[in-house]
Amino acid sequence: MLLEFKIKNYKTFREETVFSMVPKPGLKGLDYSILSCETGEKKHRALSSAVIYGPNAAGKTNMFGAADNLRHIVLMGHIRDGTACNISMMPFSEASVTEPVEFGLSFIAGGIKFDYNLAIDAGGFMEEDYRRSVSLEELHVNGGMIFCRTDTLEFGNLRKIKDYWIKGLDKNLSVMRTIAQNNLDPEELFLTNGFKSMFSSALAGLITEWFEKKLIIIHKTDRNTIGRYTGSPQHKEYIEKTLRGAAKTFGITANELEYVTPEDGSEPRLYSLPGSRSVNAESYESFGTLKFINEFPLVIAALTEGAVLIIDEFDTSIQPLAVMNIIGMFHNDDINKNNAQLIFNTHNPIFLNKNLFRRDEIKFVERDGLTHESTHYSLSDFGAEKAREDYIKNYFVSQYGAIRDIDFSPMFADEEPADREDDEDYEDFEDYEESEEFQDTEEIKETDDKPSDGGAT
Repeated sequence: MLLEFKIKNYKTFREETVFSMVPKPGLKGLDYSILSCETGEKKHRALSSAVIYGPNAAGKTNMFGAADNLRHIVLMGHIRDGTACNISMMPFSEASVTEPVEFGLSFIAGGIKFDYNLAIDAGGFMEEDYRRSVSLEELHVNGGMIFCRTDTLEFGNLRKIKDYWIKGLDKNLSVMRTIAQNNLDPEELFLTNGFKSMFSSALAGLITEWFEKKLIIIHKTDRNTIGRYTGSPQHKEYIEKTLRGAAKTFGITANELEYVTPEDGSEPRLYSLPGSRSVNAESYESFGTLKFINEFPLVIAALTEGAVLIIDEFDTSIQPLAVMNIIGMFHNDDINKNNAQLIFNTHNPIFLNKNLFRRDEIKFVERDGLTHESTHYSLSDFGAEKAREDYIKNYFVSQYGAIRDIDFSPMFADEEPADREDDEDYEDFEDYEESEEFQDTEEIKETDDKPSDGGAT
């Protein structure tokens, strides 16, 4: 269950930006969309969904990309460039002073609250030859610091995680601390290397498993195939069965659809079956059909596994009522039994609805035209008076910001007609009118226009 995500000096987000899934205290309405989870004696609450609004190029996708990049870094265990992320492109491009790129994530996994913070000295924007290093890395478990790594490595009260220690650690704790301090690699994460191998593979495993299986991020959805969720064979069978039913409900009834695994064992491909033939669905079906078929298994996976599903422009090419129904499933305690969460951005104002989302579930991102910096805030940051008014109306009259007035018409405005006295082509035509050639042509035309004798009645 995701509680909070923080970024700083990441692409368009210069200042620290906090994306919170924690309900705002004292805010009433739609309480059924609040999730709860206990960690020891403490109870945590979280929003089951969030929708983000903002103009194009404001930075909405950058927020999703930041979470995705942190996910890849944790799973890779280092900050060397890989195919998954390009660290040299992360820093704010117009910074006058080089500052670290910072990430922070608070989440609950296995009944434990984790707070993981990471700062990377990545140099300036696109400074590819810069010798980057981890400038800060810290882990808190249930509110207590476990380790904090800067130039040195400090440990908190490790006895708080004694149940998760590697066997025999209690007899060699001081020695292990010294070895860990002397073997820090500036490009490697301590969490997934030294801490995992020397202190607690169980806790490190819980964290990496959450990043790998419980954090599903799909951004830059400018492609037809997003990819299918892969789990156990039983889970796949359930997803395919549920997907077939959902496709019929969605209205995809003209052709049967199925996934076929190529003989080489590569990723299954979606095929359409019009009549008795099999056709690659990407070349036969509509974009909306393909998008729904590829994304709905992720919805099923999130609901059944209790995952966080983050999708860039989730509603694009999908009818709004279908999207509303999916949002409703995440709000339904009888369906969302495992604390799944749905986060997406959109340009469709139809979701600005107090009967669909709480005010703290409606988020905004806008970007300053002068500094080019992105800022993020929530509808719940505004006064209660605006909350009682029409959300859509307020948004379109820029009461909430995060919208841009656009007028393309000046680009197509009619130009003033040229003065005929100064028109060289017109002067040439006047000369032509006075010529013998023009006079002869007019005489022929007048003759042709007169009716012949055979045409008289």
